[in-house]
Amino acid sequence: MNPEVSGLFDLTGRVAAVTGASRGIGLAVARLLAAAGADVIGVSASMPGGDSAARAAVEGEGRVFTPVRTDLADPGQVAELGALLAARDVDVLVNNGGTIRRAPAAEHADADFDHVLAVNLRATWVLSREVGRSMLARGSGRIVNIASVLSFQGGITVPGYTASKAGVAGLTKALANEWAHRGVNVNAVAPGYVATDNTGALRADPDRTRSILERIPAGRWAEPDDIAGAVLFLCSRAADYVHGTVLPVDGGWLAR
Repeated sequence: MNPEVSGLFDLTGRVAAVTGASRGIGLAVARLLAAAGADVIGVSASMPGGDSAARAAVEGEGRVFTPVRTDLADPGQVAELGALLAARDVDVLVNNGGTIRRAPAAEHADADFDHVLAVNLRATWVLSREVGRSMLARGSGRIVNIASVLSFQGGITVPGYTASKAGVAGLTKALANEWAHRGVNVNAVAPGYVATDNTGALRADPDRTRSILERIPAGRWAEPDDIAGAVLFLCSRAADYVHGTVLPVDGGWLAR
């Protein structure tokens, strides 16, 4: 490959923090960023200190892996994580950690709504602010948030999730407006329907699976690696002039 092209995606010497790195999209992102040369701090509520899929993926690419266990629903733990990452001079922050609670809106409990917003939106805000502050001081950095096609649509039986992901899209644009001219790129990827734990209930329902696949022009569910490629692009020099974008990676779902 032409060195000019490969160099656009080279993250050698960078430190990347990925929340929700123990499985699914976060695990795929951690591996791909490591393949591009970054050392990775992997964050998860269930992240073990020893062997893990994330450690194996990152170290398998010859990079350094640092596990951090953090419950993104706990404001105190999120604040501690923000301070830790800021002190490490993280170059790339991928706010991927997320959760979902399903129930019809008329029956949706406040506790479920609040929990989803805490994990998906509040933690993204706090970590972006704390890590972003250190990036601004250095004049460089990349923040990539994981939004959703429900950042644009309403969904069914997931009011808290939809509200949180619409908030992530808005927050991405707000931060980009303030930080773009200071060398910090803030963008988001909006996955469509991905084969992960979060969509297990949908994939187990034959009727919902059929209706979803009938609408996706690509004719299949996304795999985590499909999302990771878009994240790498936004973390790389190839996206130097990309700010405040919410990039759908949805197999054409929103085009229907």
